[in-house]
Amino acid sequence: MNELLIRNVSPFGGERMDLYIVNGRFADSRPDRAVAEIDGSGCIALPGLVEAHTHLDKNLIGMDWFENRVGPTRNQRIIADRRAKQELGIDARRQAAQQILQTLAFGVLHIRSHVDVDTEIGISNIEGVVETRNAFEDLVDVQIVAFPQSGMLVRDGTLDLMDAALKAGADIVGGIDPASIDRDPIRHLDAIFALAERHGKPVDIHLHEPGDLGAFCLELIIERTRALSMRGKVMVSHAYCLGMLDAGRQQALIDLLAAEGVAIMTVGSPSAPALPLRAMRRAGIVLASGSDGIQGTWEPWGNGDMLERAKYLAQRNGMTNDTDLAEVARICTLRGAEGIALADYGLSSGCYGDVVLVPARTLAEAVALTPQRRTVIRRGRIVVRDGVPSDQLSHVQDLTR
Repeated sequence: MNELLIRNVSPFGGERMDLYIVNGRFADSRPDRAVAEIDGSGCIALPGLVEAHTHLDKNLIGMDWFENRVGPTRNQRIIADRRAKQELGIDARRQAAQQILQTLAFGVLHIRSHVDVDTEIGISNIEGVVETRNAFEDLVDVQIVAFPQSGMLVRDGTLDLMDAALKAGADIVGGIDPASIDRDPIRHLDAIFALAERHGKPVDIHLHEPGDLGAFCLELIIERTRALSMRGKVMVSHAYCLGMLDAGRQQALIDLLAAEGVAIMTVGSPSAPALPLRAMRRAGIVLASGSDGIQGTWEPWGNGDMLERAKYLAQRNGMTNDTDLAEVARICTLRGAEGIALADYGLSSGCYGDVVLVPARTLAEAVALTPQRRTVIRRGRIVVRDGVPSDQLSHVQDLTR
């Protein structure tokens, strides 16, 4: 029997208590005999941090510095990114391992990654990330979104590749800007939702479309979610338009999203409109967050620490009181877990024994200061102690070479 007693911790900043893990899950009972234990020293205890939106195949962690001379438009970045895959020799398998190992030290135990599918690379990036996911399955949960970064309808053959990606191990159907990239939002969304229906998969679509155009696309997504009874199975990533509408139109869309159970992912980007997080939470919308691209050809920054991401969400939305900071922490844990449909997630009895110990006195302090010397426990096994990876990670470190 695999057992671990975690003494003297504060779950989500609440009353101090002990946590007991038996055979990889939290248990109510306490051992009546000596078992392996760890002193939590009053740390804040959180379930594994949830990275609900990233691109494991795009980071350049461990590679030479990329001198970024890419133009500012999204289309210029897409073209440059496609070129870099070939010129820089970006290996999706290796780079996925680099990012997973880096973020594991922060306590990120659940990742949803959008992985490129296009007519130049086919589904090779999907295959590479699937290989890495399989190697890390005892350490981190990875969901893979088949992502047509360069467009789907505008590049003949991409729709067939999306179908192949789902057969090769992708878990979710992705999409991107159905109006501005594919120039046909109805056909784009019909194609995505048809794939989802045929394969029995959820949907997660990038939507950067601004203002009324974005609102129109959101309405089309909501219509298809309702028509196919996909409540709780659709996420819209970014949804910048929600921060660009007048109050009446904004609230009407928020109410529609909440009614159909469409989740929203936001990274809290400083260069994009801030989403109305408080209004969205009041309406009952499930909110998740993610790092997006990390140290890649699109942007040079980011480290994948989802506790730091919670801080960015707070800063972007003018949230400074302790209640607000606790809420953004939940967006990067409990809310994010709901958004990407994780089963048995949390710190309650019966949930998987995944926990991150953060050396802070309150949950708000953990978000504001993002202490780095964390202890990470996966299914009752200590994989990182005080910020130092354990020997249990040696079997996956070769993947980064």
